[in-house]
Amino acid sequence: MKRILLAVDGSEHSNRAAEKAIGLARITEDSEIELLYVVDGSRSKTDILHYGDSDAASAKRRRMLASFEDMIAAENISVTSTVLHGKNGVAEPIISHANDGAYDVLVIGSRGLNTMQTMVLGSVSHKVMKYVKAPVMMVK
Repeated sequence: MKRILLAVDGSEHSNRAAEKAIGLARITEDSEIELLYVVDGSRSKTDILHYGDSDAASAKRRRMLASFEDMIAAENISVTSTVLHGKNGVAEPIISHANDGAYDVLVIGSRGLNTMQTMVLGSVSHKVMKYVKAPVMMVK
């Protein structure tokens, strides 16, 4: 497991997914973890209204990603971050990015911050598991 893609959103499930990704990275020398965060277009508008402007909302996202970067770097594991924007949800950008890259595994939390979407539309993690070509580890 040299190339690990870790989808995060700041939820407790993504925190546990990060712990599992770190565990996988420890198995193979010179492993790297790429953090993937997708800004949901509808949520982005809500964040801007809540935080006052797009700069404040972006700063909040950067702080969230930095906490994951710090956690991974503290384990002496190479880490990079990618932020994508999803116009119609977050599953499609995750699927496209994972399928376009040569990842050994995608690690994702079983649930994210958007519990209403999970109940009504089906969860992002289930869509991702169905369409990503690489092995997927879903963490509860």
